[in-house]
Amino acid sequence: MGNYILEACVDCVESALAAEKGGASRIELCSDLVIGGVSPSLPLFRQIRKYTGLKIRTLLRPRYGDYCYDKYECDEINEEIRMFREEGADGVVVGILNPDGALNTEQLERFKETAGKMEITLHRAFDVCLDPMQAMEQVIELGYDTILTSGQKPTAWEGRDLLKKLQEESRGRIEILAASGISCEIIEKLVPYTGISSYHMSGKIEADSAMTFRKPGIGLGLSEQDDYKLFRTDSSAVKASVDYLHKTFV
Repeated sequence: MGNYILEACVDCVESALAAEKGGASRIELCSDLVIGGVSPSLPLFRQIRKYTGLKIRTLLRPRYGDYCYDKYECDEINEEIRMFREEGADGVVVGILNPDGALNTEQLERFKETAGKMEITLHRAFDVCLDPMQAMEQVIELGYDTILTSGQKPTAWEGRDLLKKLQEESRGRIEILAASGISCEIIEKLVPYTGISSYHMSGKIEADSAMTFRKPGIGLGLSEQDDYKLFRTDSSAVKASVDYLHKTFV
């Protein structure tokens, strides 16, 4: 498995179990994947540690929205890094920008120091930064392990030209982890075009709630229209991608 990575993004134990069943290399653990993911709870982390043997990188994002964080949010992220390091997480996934769109390298360096020997990923704040090639060199210099990116486009396939350039220019100094809209079919097209062997997917399918009583005419939070649809990782989608990567890179 050392020649490729299939990272599954999950926000519940059920999805983590499906990712493991499908043969995922590791998971990125978050909460509220429906809004792009925010920091997970410690009890959720402990449950997934209890029920799976997967490597876990935890997404640390204090809120929905942009990646320009104030002092309090930066301190919150740093404390979460320390907490998950002490809990035994394999890695953390972080990112922060300055108002001008450049990476906030001061805080990223602080996060790296707090992470210590844990693996560390720059998340998709990279996809809305001003200069992606400069940003890549900056996080390589800071000692980051991975850049999670769709090539600054809505999906990885749309961002394939930048992904290819990142893969070529990185020259193995950092893992380029292609994300957004990833499926086996897309991986089959991206591998020959970009040379990338690391992919990040949710593999999500829509599941129906266990609720039998459903109050009509009211929705809560962002769902508003339908609180009874749940998104879960599909183990068969993960397995199809893993099988292709294994066949191609091992």
